[in-house]
Amino acid sequence: MAGQSRKWMILVATIWIQAFTGTNFDFSAYSSAFKSVLGISQVQLNYLAVASDLGKVFGWSSGLALMYFPLWVVLFMAAFMGLLGYGIQWLLIRNVLTLPYFLVFLLCLLAGCSICWFNTVCFVLCNQNFPANRPLAISLTVSFNGVSAALYTLAANAIDPSSNAIYLLLNALIPLFTSIASLIPILRQPSLDPLPTDAVRRDSLIFLFLNFLAVITGLYLLLFGATTSDGTTARILLSGAIFLLIFPLCIPGVVFAKNWFRHTIHTSFRLEGSSFILVDADDLELHKELLSRHASSIGPIGVVNGSLTHLLSDNGSVIAITRQKTGEIEGCCQRMMVKDQLAMLGEEHPAGVLVRRFDFWLYYVAYFCGGTIGLVYSNNLGQIAQSLGQTSNTTTLLTLYSSFSFFGRLLSAVPDYIRAKFYFARTGWLTIALLPTPIALFLLAVSGTALALHVGTALVGLSSGFIFAAAVSVTSELFGPNSVGVNHNILITNIPVGSLVYGYLAAVVYDANISSGGLGNIMSESAVCMGRDCYFLTFVWWGCISVLGLASSTLLFLRTRHAYDHFEQNRRSAQLY
Repeated sequence: MAGQSRKWMILVATIWIQAFTGTNFDFSAYSSAFKSVLGISQVQLNYLAVASDLGKVFGWSSGLALMYFPLWVVLFMAAFMGLLGYGIQWLLIRNVLTLPYFLVFLLCLLAGCSICWFNTVCFVLCNQNFPANRPLAISLTVSFNGVSAALYTLAANAIDPSSNAIYLLLNALIPLFTSIASLIPILRQPSLDPLPTDAVRRDSLIFLFLNFLAVITGLYLLLFGATTSDGTTARILLSGAIFLLIFPLCIPGVVFAKNWFRHTIHTSFRLEGSSFILVDADDLELHKELLSRHASSIGPIGVVNGSLTHLLSDNGSVIAITRQKTGEIEGCCQRMMVKDQLAMLGEEHPAGVLVRRFDFWLYYVAYFCGGTIGLVYSNNLGQIAQSLGQTSNTTTLLTLYSSFSFFGRLLSAVPDYIRAKFYFARTGWLTIALLPTPIALFLLAVSGTALALHVGTALVGLSSGFIFAAAVSVTSELFGPNSVGVNHNILITNIPVGSLVYGYLAAVVYDANISSGGLGNIMSESAVCMGRDCYFLTFVWWGCISVLGLASSTLLFLRTRHAYDHFEQNRRSAQLY
């Protein structure tokens, strides 16, 4: 009974860690000041943003550390990496010391690496304490990572709204304090026995309540996160946000009381229709068995009454397809649809097999041309606002992006909640989530108004937030839950690559417009571009690239929907017996 309540304390601690360690999302709040102090160009500033994102490439190092150190030690190693990386950057922006550009690059890399280590700790905690509801636990906690920028904006306004350097100081200290606050629940981590089905369903209801509370938190931060009122009001608003983050601590007491009530007073209350488990091992085995029987029943010749038939290889791939008309030559589009097509979900793909999968590269391109553009957009938000004469609204835009990214991450869990009544392949949801990005970017290209900037920022945040949170589940479903750690790290290598490519493109366009007549000026010893042309071509290029990502995601959905449909049919058939 005590173990069940303690696991919810661990979940709350994980929420705290995620909420205060998304420190890369507030880069745009101090990037202009950082550029001015260091006296660097926009291209060089872009390289610093790339360095922060490049930390994701070294995410594997946290897994290696967990092989030799306890979880709490890895947590504090991440905290001290952030303290060193952001702390020295704070000293730089305050002109306390000076360092060569290369060392500043390494500091940004170290700070970015700390974020990956924090994420690894959170994933491990969710896997260990919520094996049955792992997707819901990961989706909920990862969502709070998107709200970090809004929380830091609130904290900065409460302490010193006139200082951009305060963000770096907060980035250095708050994750360390959060790690200290989370230490006791992590050290008292219970050893949990497998839960019965009814207990798993009751846990799902608690997750539903936590998601409802998360929506309230997001709305609160959206409405009040960028309020630049007097210090007293800002501190009251910050206290309200902290209360919303602490409030879930009541759940362990509620769980304990509920268990006592159930053991003391008889109840016949039951929960039906829960379908929150992503890829259950037993369902997966049943799915494979049914597919094998189906393949053997149709024989080696794949034509049944002239209809389309899939012939399965040992690894579940489609190896032959026939069409209704004998001798019909397959076109290029058809070959693209069926080549190396997945026939089942949850099949394990080692790294060597993964990189030879066409579906993986479709997925990679969709992420690279969708979610990663959203991240680079947030890195450039400070300069975008400055170029359009919206410098005073930078914190408002940062809070807007952060809040809608948070809502997008929460929405990524909707397919799990409505699965019993409305089932749609998760790759289809991914395609829908990519739609707002090209709309937002083309809107920003055709209009430089404050309204367009706010709407575009909200749409990009919503889209990228959904993709970031849904990616772990999609990777697990398509390429195997046991291989998700390695496979997802391979997938997110697109983030530093995209950060470099998209950021460099934006920086070149930005610097080119400084040197062209009438568009640039000199501000605080650093070149600053002013006007719509500073990012016009960037938005056009990003919009076209995002359309490519949308097309890639659509093709991925068309190639995988049959595997999703088979899995769902088999799962529902199993529930009838």
